[in-house]
Amino acid sequence: MQTELFINGAWVAPAEGNTLPVIDPATEEVFHQIPAATAPDADAAVAAARAAFDQGPWPRMTGKERAVYLRAMAQGIRDRLPELARLEVRDNGKPLPEAEWDLGDAAGCFDYYADLAEELDGEVEEIALADGRFTAKALREPLGVAVAIVPWNYPLLMASWKVAPALAAGCTMVLKPAETTSLTALELGRIAEAAGLPAGVLNILSGKGSVVGQRLIEHPQVDKVAFTGSGPVGSRIMAAGAKDIKRISLELGGKSPFVVFADSDIEKAVEWIMFGIFWNQGQVCSATSRVLVERPLYEPLLARLIEEAQKITIGNGLTPGTLLGPLVNQGQYEDVLRHIARAVEQGATVATGGKRPAGLEKGFYLEPTILTDVALDSDAWVEEIFGPVVCIRPFDTEAEAISLSNDSRFGLAAAVMSADDARCERVARAFRAGIVWINCSQPTFTEAPWGGYKQSGIGRELGRWGLDNYLETKQITRLVSNDPWGWYIK
Repeated sequence: MQTELFINGAWVAPAEGNTLPVIDPATEEVFHQIPAATAPDADAAVAAARAAFDQGPWPRMTGKERAVYLRAMAQGIRDRLPELARLEVRDNGKPLPEAEWDLGDAAGCFDYYADLAEELDGEVEEIALADGRFTAKALREPLGVAVAIVPWNYPLLMASWKVAPALAAGCTMVLKPAETTSLTALELGRIAEAAGLPAGVLNILSGKGSVVGQRLIEHPQVDKVAFTGSGPVGSRIMAAGAKDIKRISLELGGKSPFVVFADSDIEKAVEWIMFGIFWNQGQVCSATSRVLVERPLYEPLLARLIEEAQKITIGNGLTPGTLLGPLVNQGQYEDVLRHIARAVEQGATVATGGKRPAGLEKGFYLEPTILTDVALDSDAWVEEIFGPVVCIRPFDTEAEAISLSNDSRFGLAAAVMSADDARCERVARAFRAGIVWINCSQPTFTEAPWGGYKQSGIGRELGRWGLDNYLETKQITRLVSNDPWGWYIK
């Protein structure tokens, strides 16, 4: 595992020699140290990326040439997948099958954007002009130096969502992983190195966001910042980027609703509700954490949901059969417990969960938690908890369900379940959210756009939309007429 930073194609010690401890959330033990980059390291990484963009071969390569490197990085992830997955578990806490799933998706992301890189070759849009004396065309070109700041819940996958399209477009990049989960992101430097990626194209800095992250987003030589994380940090990034008119894309928080109508299959509903909130310990920005159930189905569904939630196997993510691992760190664990306590203070009932599981005295473990009697103005209903905590309440009409769903400052995702296809389509279109699932929750595909409405962010990742984040559009107009222009010279 790396104890150095990846800058300009080489591994270098942090300028100030600082490190940060890496704590296994299942045991609370420190098992590694990562380098803590500071402002001088940020300056060096941006300078390397700037030189690689302005003078290096990367943005001048064809898309087909760049695709070779992207596919090599995809294969590099696959070749090391078992090792990287175990590292992700120790760093983040998620169950091993989830980590393996994530890393398979990360490799697929590089392959997908390799294909799109090839499609950029020769991509010229001819523009029809009313004036026959001219022709015009539009080209798409790499934007420049990009900074990617990624969260701790999907360490390598979220990095891939940004690195792969940026490199496919021809940009150079500085990647800043979350300070609590940097290990697999640093290993991505090894994978890039083995793929032969030109120096300076990808630089990786671990360290505190308040130190190195802040310097990166303020740096005048950075053209673009892509961020996934909390709304308050996203707001600060927008403010910092405004000084230089940086391009900004933000994927922020959510408080996503899941509307279940009475004609739904109760077993399928329970399965998807659980997947929507307990996957990755509920540490998912799109988690469907507000469940609205049509009143005739509410009591039987709640009973089945409680019954199945209590069966979930909780433990170390490396233990076979574990379905719910620990939360990522002590701060997050304590924050989720505060949310539950506050919910009870505001009148909610803990139907199940809400405490440390018996027999797990070490580690940041929390039982799957279901809250009922949650007031619409309570913190638990309004705020993003980011843990295995779901709020559930009944509704009476379709209009009420839509109104309650949209009554949020967030608009990342939403889900609806019903046997009536027309109703599902109608409700899906009524949701004010960027991602909508019908009769399911949380499936995510590299080919489809990802992003939210309102305070859930700006722009879209994944699919062709993800590539657009790292491209500029250039107009080229040519005079083709031999007739004199005759404006100044007659």
